[in-house]
Amino acid sequence: MQVFTKVDELKSFIKSNKDLGKTIGFVPTMGALHAGHGSLIVEAKKSNDLVVASIFVNPTQFNNASDLDKYPRSVEADCEILSAIGCDAVLIPSVDEIYTDEFVLPKIDLGFLDQVMEGEHRPGHFQGVVQVVYRLFDIVKPTSAYFGLKDFQQVAVIRFMTKFFDLPINIVAVPTLRESSGLAMSSRNLRLSSSEREEAVKISEALHFAKNFAQSHSPLETKKATIEFFSQSKMDLEYFEIVDPNSLMDLTDNWVPNAVACIVAYCGEVRLIDNLQLK
Repeated sequence: MQVFTKVDELKSFIKSNKDLGKTIGFVPTMGALHAGHGSLIVEAKKSNDLVVASIFVNPTQFNNASDLDKYPRSVEADCEILSAIGCDAVLIPSVDEIYTDEFVLPKIDLGFLDQVMEGEHRPGHFQGVVQVVYRLFDIVKPTSAYFGLKDFQQVAVIRFMTKFFDLPINIVAVPTLRESSGLAMSSRNLRLSSSEREEAVKISEALHFAKNFAQSHSPLETKKATIEFFSQSKMDLEYFEIVDPNSLMDLTDNWVPNAVACIVAYCGEVRLIDNLQLK
């Protein structure tokens, strides 16, 4: 695996491969890699000649400076993981390499996508996500890009951005990988103590409670019952919503195909996010 810290060097490497007619699969990450990230690399390898990853903790998508400082970083171990599963190249840039004086993000209005759930509770977060993903797409110019469905709303935003700017990139959403306990794999899990990790399992338990309850109740009834179920845990619930998978609008009386339950809760100081398709 080739490791690049300079954008221009990676661009030259990619161009030489594209000149040979190779397709490029791209997996952007913030590091602290786990098997969930590995599944994205594996999926990208199935359909592309070359797989490129990036490791960049993007400061513009953190609305909490403390959260940015505490985000786990393990670049050396990350590179070992990427190399072992067959990643061809990785970009590990500095902030100055990504956000040059020349780079300007074209204006984009995310509308409702940026006003609910993560958009409501983390103001500016998705503008930061769009900024960095647009920049990385411009550097790599991939054939396809791969994202985990654990960050369900983020995938919706990236699909919207790709369509808005008419980028010729196929966005592939890969199912959430879970630990044997049911806990969604996340880089933030590294910050959990053993007792907190046990407590955090109640997030996925609440989602499965919602899935079962939803089979014979309305979305609003399911939401109320699930919040009551989750209140038995020691965690602080930030939000639990049941939404249309396309518009992200709340569902109340009627179900739609592939309705999704989205949850965020604090386990100690660690903010955890998860979701599950209910219908």
